[in-house]
Amino acid sequence: MEETTGVLKEGFLVKRGHIVHNWKVRWFVLLQDKLLYYKLEGGKKESSPKGRILLDGCTITCPCLEYENRPLLIKLKTKTNTDYFLECCSREERDSWALDITGAIHAGHPVQVQELHRMKNSFKLLENISLHHIVDKMRDSSTGIKLTLNVEQGNRYKETFTGSALVDWLISNSFAVSRFEAVTLASMLMEENFTKPVGARSTGATRYSDLSEQFLDDSTALYMFAETSKKMLSSKEELQFNISELSGTIVKQGYLVKQGHKRKNWKVRKFVLRADPAFLHYYDPTKEDNRPVGGFSLRGCLVSALEDNGVPAGVKGNVQGNLFKIITKKDIHYYIQASSKAERTQWIEAIKPLT
Repeated sequence: MEETTGVLKEGFLVKRGHIVHNWKVRWFVLLQDKLLYYKLEGGKKESSPKGRILLDGCTITCPCLEYENRPLLIKLKTKTNTDYFLECCSREERDSWALDITGAIHAGHPVQVQELHRMKNSFKLLENISLHHIVDKMRDSSTGIKLTLNVEQGNRYKETFTGSALVDWLISNSFAVSRFEAVTLASMLMEENFTKPVGARSTGATRYSDLSEQFLDDSTALYMFAETSKKMLSSKEELQFNISELSGTIVKQGYLVKQGHKRKNWKVRKFVLRADPAFLHYYDPTKEDNRPVGGFSLRGCLVSALEDNGVPAGVKGNVQGNLFKIITKKDIHYYIQASSKAERTQWIEAIKPLT
């Protein structure tokens, strides 16, 4: 058994395979000197780790934009030059994992830790930076910022990018060293009319007088190149989900383990809870396309915690507990497993008011 005292952080991450570059969800445990990862078998974490990443001499890259369809990656390069790519479920989660892993890598070197905190809050924009140069780079078809179709409040905007995607891109292309610096740069691009806000969220922020508050480092705020504007709504693209279902405000998102309806096997899914309209959708985090594999309206749903003594009726496999159940208006039963009692409570409390 691997020593797992002094756990600094744990949770699900999506990891790229070494030999075959496919993506698999694993349960990661961060210790002072290593990251362990475990496979989930039938709804339970296996007792011994599937692998370990030694942190001594490791370098970390975050944001890492090597996979354009996986914007929330952290890259670790070990002393022996092995690359690990780990994907998180949200920007906040990614930044929190990156900070904790960086802290563990540098734990033996307090000077570097101080330097890190200084960097995080520092502000020293490159002197005489050329905004034209940045925009040319942003428009580069291979290494530039990825333009996508985004939906906000039922409107669809083609060729846009989110505020946090631009911040990630500016940092990973070394135009800025901290998010604070990148936001200032992004505000300047907007002020000089290279980019413009689209949609209610980002347009609303431009009313603030303080330049640093006008650009939102946020994954729901949309922007586009100024020349591309004229709100371009796309033609009916084949979407199996009604677009209005996905237009609500994201209230909560995270990885949870769900029991399948037919085969009753347990799989990790990324759950996204939205309000106005209230829907819970789930995605397969190993797949690249950003479409839900399932979802349902929360109106009229019943949600409840399941007791941890014994296996509740309807539940198959040797689960770890922390289960809850959602019964939809159409009487479909969903069994979901959180990774802790606290996480289960947070999800139930977030869903209840929306039913």
